[in-house]
Amino acid sequence: MNLFALKEQLREAGILISFTGSFSHSIIEELGTAVKKYLERADIQKSAIMDVFSVYIEAAQNVRNYTEQRGQSDADSSIVVIARRDSHYRIYAGNVVEAADTEALGRRLDALAAMDKAALKAAYKDQLRRERGPDQSGAGLGLIEIARRATRPLEYSFTPLAEGRAYFSLCVEI
Repeated sequence: MNLFALKEQLREAGILISFTGSFSHSIIEELGTAVKKYLERADIQKSAIMDVFSVYIEAAQNVRNYTEQRGQSDADSSIVVIARRDSHYRIYAGNVVEAADTEALGRRLDALAAMDKAALKAAYKDQLRRERGPDQSGAGLGLIEIARRATRPLEYSFTPLAEGRAYFSLCVEI
């Protein structure tokens, strides 16, 4: 493998950081610290730093929580990427999901994409007030928070895989 060529491809694509593998709490924390330091040195607005950092944390935690809940052995296929394109940052996250979960997740993301900032704020407050059952994660809040920080509607796709699974890809622009 030509690492120099790979580094150049990543640079040309605007990729600042990429992690593929199993997401543990400590990995999310360490990468989050690295992302924050990198952005602080890049001399960008503090609000943009917090938005990129927060979306990275939420996306990585959503990936970790989903794979843990499902007891997936293919957690090493998860990825989070932060890239800069023009004056915007993009956070990409991907992981294997059960095909049966794609319809509900797609509806949820479409609903969030259709909301303006005021509606997203109201949805966030409403979600905070809801009681969660013992088997529910907090994924609803995380997705709303991601949508609130995004500068344009969330983009997503599902790629069908074998054995009743799909690969979920999310793109958030800040």
